[in-house]
Amino acid sequence: MHGLMMDYPLTMDRILEHAYRLYPHKRITTKLPDGSMHQYTYTHLYERVKRLANVLGKLGVKPGDRVGTFAWNNYQHLELYYAIPCSGAVCHTLNIRLFPEQLTYIVNHAEDKVVFIDATLLPLFEGVAEQIDCVQHYVLFNADRGLETKLPNVSFYEELMADADDDYEWRATDENAAMGLCYTSGTTGDPKGVLYSHRSMYLHTMGANQANSLALTEADVVLTVVPQFHAMAWGLPYACAFAGAEMVMPGPHLKPPDLAEMIAEEKVTVPAGVPTIWTGLYHELKENPRDVSHVRALLVGGAAMPRALIEAYEKDLNINVLHAWGMTEMSPLGTVSHLQSHHHELPKHEQWDVKARQGYPVAGVEMRIVNDAGEELLWDGVTMGEVQVRGPWIAKAYYKVDSSSEHFTPDGWFRTGDVATMSEDGYMHITDRTKDLVKSGGEWISSVALENSLMAHQSVMEAAVIAIPDERWGERPMAVVVLASDANPVTDEELLEYLAPKFPKFWLPNRLAFIEEIPKTSVGKFDKKVLRHRYAEGKLG
Repeated sequence: MHGLMMDYPLTMDRILEHAYRLYPHKRITTKLPDGSMHQYTYTHLYERVKRLANVLGKLGVKPGDRVGTFAWNNYQHLELYYAIPCSGAVCHTLNIRLFPEQLTYIVNHAEDKVVFIDATLLPLFEGVAEQIDCVQHYVLFNADRGLETKLPNVSFYEELMADADDDYEWRATDENAAMGLCYTSGTTGDPKGVLYSHRSMYLHTMGANQANSLALTEADVVLTVVPQFHAMAWGLPYACAFAGAEMVMPGPHLKPPDLAEMIAEEKVTVPAGVPTIWTGLYHELKENPRDVSHVRALLVGGAAMPRALIEAYEKDLNINVLHAWGMTEMSPLGTVSHLQSHHHELPKHEQWDVKARQGYPVAGVEMRIVNDAGEELLWDGVTMGEVQVRGPWIAKAYYKVDSSSEHFTPDGWFRTGDVATMSEDGYMHITDRTKDLVKSGGEWISSVALENSLMAHQSVMEAAVIAIPDERWGERPMAVVVLASDANPVTDEELLEYLAPKFPKFWLPNRLAFIEEIPKTSVGKFDKKVLRHRYAEGKLG
């Protein structure tokens, strides 16, 4: 027997219609390339999305076609986030920080028909355009009319918008149709495409806005520092419209003083970004205080937030840190680290221990940890295993790639590649990536635990730990350290003495190196691949 309920398609246009109907005057603010502020409402967004959907039709975009975006976080990019899927096409966000050969591979692999480019990024794209043979039209925005470019078949965004009809009937009627395409950063092998459906993104939006999740409301002002090319900006452009929250888009202005100014002037309640961004912002706010009292949650994801930085934000700046975890393959939200009711009885330092974990699964995400044999392990807060997940917004395969046991299990779980413990009350604590674990004499050493302890030292700003070859033990840990600009000098011996009481002796790094900056990936994580290439090749034992 089936229920007698309406067949209501869960499509992106429903989210846009909801925002337009209920929150027409809520604002979307963008810091433009010249530093000026552009501001309009959800009503303006709605009207321009309809025009843009007609533009896509005139450019020959049909349902199922992939449309690329190569842009900063701004209102035009937001318009594309809605117009492309609402017209039945697939929004393919292109990572502006990829190497040219990776960008070329991704555009050709996706077979993008049209690519929209922020003119401030034009030189980056011009360098690869000759190797791309699928794109039929390029559209530039934030561009002067007289701008010259080597790209063929170029149009200008606002000219197309001015000529477009303002009436449009949404064409996304199948909730299982594809709506978005994001490629993984390709740390091993070629980048892999994750193809989201309308249904998966709609349910992800509901998951993000649960009370035990991000809990956005119409009273929030969300600063999306996380790039729109990184896992659909964590779904925030849809979650904000769903909740009626106002949005602040930073454009290319991502330096700590710019972010601090936007948070203060726009009265941001939820800034969202990766830990490396928040490290810089913390030092900026300490040196040049602003009024950040309206921030209710500093949302952090993309990598583990060091416990010391969580404590610093909460103790020094009175800013609540909301730790989350997910992956591109998970749309991306998987866990959020809220304190549960029984945690409020703990002393502050124990609360920070809890917040340093990645949190408990959002309702809709199932999770387990397994050993090398695929056997499910206990949730005891001690036993480490690979994290595997399943749920309605989690990928079951990669785009145009045969599924394999490397990424998906025979019983339908996604293998994340993260190694973690799970506490009895469901809190996940990531100890490493499977490829970053140091295996010394058959024992696992957590690079994340060593990094977090090093970054708790008052003289250390950043620290990354990698495995280096060792003739006796197979691998040994090496620490690469960046000192804070105002730090007192510190030696290898002093840092090892600092670590010694916290870890077994065999965990202590064999080598330390002090460098000016740790290389980052295209989404702001420590690039350990580069560090391994620099320090771990050859016999260094």
